[in-house]
Amino acid sequence: MKKTLFLTVMLLTGLTAMAQSGSGFGIKGGLNYAGNGNYFDSTRDAFENPDKNLGYHLGIFGKLGGKIYVRPELVYTKISSTYENDDFKMSKLDAPVLLGINVIGPLHVFAGPSFQYILDTEFDGVTLGNVENDFTVGLNIGAGVNLGKLGIDLRYERGFSENEVNFINTTGGIPTGDRIDTRPDQLILSLSLKI
Repeated sequence: MKKTLFLTVMLLTGLTAMAQSGSGFGIKGGLNYAGNGNYFDSTRDAFENPDKNLGYHLGIFGKLGGKIYVRPELVYTKISSTYENDDFKMSKLDAPVLLGINVIGPLHVFAGPSFQYILDTEFDGVTLGNVENDFTVGLNIGAGVNLGKLGIDLRYERGFSENEVNFINTTGGIPTGDRIDTRPDQLILSLSLKI
């Protein structure tokens, strides 16, 4: 029993030492899965068509603190969503400001606001009007694991409000006057490297 307890303590101590601890900065990138309409219904479609709403992101981050930390990020994000048979594509800058806590060993949880600035929108066969607001605010919440300089996290992003763009001119049977939300729910999987 004593050996088991000792080995457990040593293992947790070793994992804690390997975690991305302390202040610093780094680079990150990964995949985004954007939801259309009811997010949890659209995730069921992901198993049938895994590339349907897939996007990517690349960026930088900073980290201030130790056990409790603040992590601002600046990320270029490209998302794609399929509606019927047409694709909606959007490029944006995301700036999450996360407050996190190291739970145990390399495991940490975090949450915070995510500021979004839309760079470009495109919908196949549709001329889009101006986006209602180029700048919006949402929420990121998630968990991750850090091993040395390498980290991986999974987060859920949700906008605080809808941010719609109107269809101006369409082909293929989509009625003019329809709208699409530019702040979809997302699952975001990231790989980070502390420099």
